[in-house]
Amino acid sequence: MIVTESVSVAGVRLVYDTAGAGDPPMIFIHGWCCDRSFFAPQFAHFAAGHAVVAMDLRGHGGSGCPEPGAGRYDLDTLTSDVLSVAAAAGFVRPVLVGHSLGALVGLVCAARGHDIGALVMVDPAPITNEKAKKFFRESVGAVAADEDGSWRKKFVEGMFLPSDKARREAILELMPTGPPGIAAEVMRAMGEFDGAVLAKVSVPVLSIGSARPANSSADLRRLCPAITIGQTVGSGHFNMLEVPGQVNAMIERFLSVSNLPGPAPSS
Repeated sequence: MIVTESVSVAGVRLVYDTAGAGDPPMIFIHGWCCDRSFFAPQFAHFAAGHAVVAMDLRGHGGSGCPEPGAGRYDLDTLTSDVLSVAAAAGFVRPVLVGHSLGALVGLVCAARGHDIGALVMVDPAPITNEKAKKFFRESVGAVAADEDGSWRKKFVEGMFLPSDKARREAILELMPTGPPGIAAEVMRAMGEFDGAVLAKVSVPVLSIGSARPANSSADLRRLCPAITIGQTVGSGHFNMLEVPGQVNAMIERFLSVSNLPGPAPSS
């Protein structure tokens, strides 16, 4: 049974769905201009054996949308929101599964130390790709002015392969509809992301690229030699929706071979 919950963080309501039982618990974090429904196949699959949460980041889905301002949509703030949801759900050392922007948020969480047990990055936004990050920074103004959503729709169209079918039209309809100011600030945060944070991560990490990943495997391994790299076949950026069987199988294998920490001993 899916239960929808919420927690307030500094006056911002964060909405999340919870289901299942079992360790390690898992938190699914969506990408830029998306919402918690984008991980629906994984949420349903892993709820059979794990306690799972799918959350809406601030400014997205059913969560609160504070006006853009200093520190309101940077990655440190989004990271604190994720950890607040983990605490509210009673999750100890969860596995974070983040798509695109959500992968960067998960990466910052992982670099903070002992709050999470492992990280899965699903077609992560640019970490080592400086050309792509430069494009994001230079596009902030265009996104902020995108009142009719046309710039965002064109941008999102480039995330698909011609063969991608799963939720394609629904995604193209949804992603350009959020407040452009918020979309711009989150775009800025991705463009300014310091990929060197990957070198600070000591928990197990899996990166599952699409057919056209934003980051090269060699660059990711250079920063994190222990990282596990996977790549889906026949899918663009939304591979967790287009080929969920491939993504789920990779995550299952990663969990089975990783030496994940158990709950901290009670005092």
